Amino acid sequence: MATTPGFLTDWPWKHLGNFKYVILGPWICESVYCFVRKEEYERDWTNFLILPFLVSRMVHNQVWISFSRYRTAKGNNRIVDKGIEFDQVDRENNWDDQIILSGILLYVFNTLTYGASNLALWRSDGVLISIFLHAGPVEFLYYWLHRALHHHYLYSRYHSHHHSSIVTQPITSVIHPFAEHIAYFLLFAIPTLTTVFTGTASLVSLFGYITYIDLMNNMGHCNFEFIPNWIFSIFPPLKYTMYTPSFHSLHHTQFRTNYSLFMPIYDYIYGTMDKSTDSLYEKSLKRQEDAPDVVHLTHLTTPESIYHIRLGFSSLASMPENHKWYIWFMWPLTLWTMIINCIYGRIFILERNSLEKFNFQSWAIPRYNLQYLLKWQSQAINSFIEDAILRAEEKGSKVLSLGLLNQDEELNRNGEVYIERHPKLKMKVVDGSSLAVAVVLNSIPKGTTQVLLRGNLTKVAFSLASALSQRGIQVATLYKSDYEKLKLATTSNFVLSNTFDQKIWVVGDGLTEEEQMKAGKGTHFFPFSQLPPKKARHDCFYHHPPAMLAPPSLQNMHACENWLPRRAMSAPRVAGIVHALEGWNVHECGDKMIDVDQIWEASINHGFKPLAFAE
Repeated sequence: MATTPGFLTDWPWKHLGNFKYVILGPWICESVYCFVRKEEYERDWTNFLILPFLVSRMVHNQVWISFSRYRTAKGNNRIVDKGIEFDQVDRENNWDDQIILSGILLYVFNTLTYGASNLALWRSDGVLISIFLHAGPVEFLYYWLHRALHHHYLYSRYHSHHHSSIVTQPITSVIHPFAEHIAYFLLFAIPTLTTVFTGTASLVSLFGYITYIDLMNNMGHCNFEFIPNWIFSIFPPLKYTMYTPSFHSLHHTQFRTNYSLFMPIYDYIYGTMDKSTDSLYEKSLKRQEDAPDVVHLTHLTTPESIYHIRLGFSSLASMPENHKWYIWFMWPLTLWTMIINCIYGRIFILERNSLEKFNFQSWAIPRYNLQYLLKWQSQAINSFIEDAILRAEEKGSKVLSLGLLNQDEELNRNGEVYIERHPKLKMKVVDGSSLAVAVVLNSIPKGTTQVLLRGNLTKVAFSLASALSQRGIQVATLYKSDYEKLKLATTSNFVLSNTFDQKIWVVGDGLTEEEQMKAGKGTHFFPFSQLPPKKARHDCFYHHPPAMLAPPSLQNMHACENWLPRRAMSAPRVAGIVHALEGWNVHECGDKMIDVDQIWEASINHGFKPLAFAE
């Protein structure tokens, strides 16, 4: 929101929320109905193609969003180093409002203006008119409109909303108050309406011009430089007629320079060209890919998780367990992404963060939970993990943490397999077991005298049972086989329970819905596994898998990690960061663990907090 919101700041359909698309419903229905009912020679292709064009604009923008986030996470050619936070994501989540507005205007103009109907596919004269009118009056008028918007009166009421995003991403380009968008649409209507009124309009000149605006807007806000220098060397005047991402990035960091739309010529003419434009351009082109100090290795979870990761839909990635109805209608695309991942999938960089001058990256393996449960997939998955370890070692990383099922005992013995294969590995491999135990221990309410331990008896389960017993808390189990395994591992205080009346359950993979149904009302389930149990009760309390809140100083955190709340990080991910910050020169994999109290205290000292602080 602008600092001092002016007239027509909010969008008229803001109160409709996710139902705002119903505004286009009548026009879409009328367009389809007329197209189907009329004879072929009477069909208005202009009107019929508006909806597919709007969809194509959304796809176009989403491709830019995903690609930009991937490139800025890698680091090569990145322009601004600062991060994006949740407040910016929330502010920019209405980027599709301008597409709805353009749809309304296209339908209205097509209805009211006879010359806009039944357009030819191509007319050279109309395309040339659009080019000349954009290069002339549109660029000139935009320059002075933009300078006017930076006057303190209009800036505080409108344009400051756009400049709230210092670090830009493609959709930042369309984040403006409603009134400001109206001004832009009137400006960009000059070429299109001129071709309509002169009878030279075509589908290419109409839809192509809007696509050109989208392309240049997305490019100018993508925060990585990719326009090669040789283009300007071959044709030097191009520097006056085409801007670059670094050119417009300076406008967002300096505010009073580089006002031009897509053609910098007017900044040269009126003396508003930033003096550091050329040097920033050269510097950004030469910037190398980041070398992370810590790598967190995760994987895809469900087929739909491709939309929930940071490279997917920003509105979904920024909210935990944000399931939208429209995801079900995208199953053909979801299926194709699964097939492509399984055949051609490669490890990809998911996101980057920084804390205390340390750089972190999250990498993802293109495999799903289900594939981790299939034994015939184990070799392929282990190859992915081993490749990630060697790549991180080559980049000079200090620590690699294994997230989710990448640390499964049956898969790789909690990561020990890789240490045995590469005994000279300088980088430390961490499974986060010690911190997972510490998180659960410090989550259980004070005064607890007995807990019920249920789930597969993993490395974490054994360590947790022993630590609970040492704290004077009796550990009960439901099955004799589990009881005997625990007693064999340690002589701590364990009992075989014949009831389900314990109010504190410590659970892991293997907990069934039938067992949950036998728990008493108000039971608290504390997972010690990385995957949360499937909730079977509405009258019980299900806590998050082991995780901690990130320090406020941790930068560029604007996506939720799987099902965790905002700014929450899983225990393995936190453990890898703390391992590097503390400079511990030991692996934590296989049977090896770090002292539970030591890693908990170190995490707290570095600013990480229990999830209870989020409540």
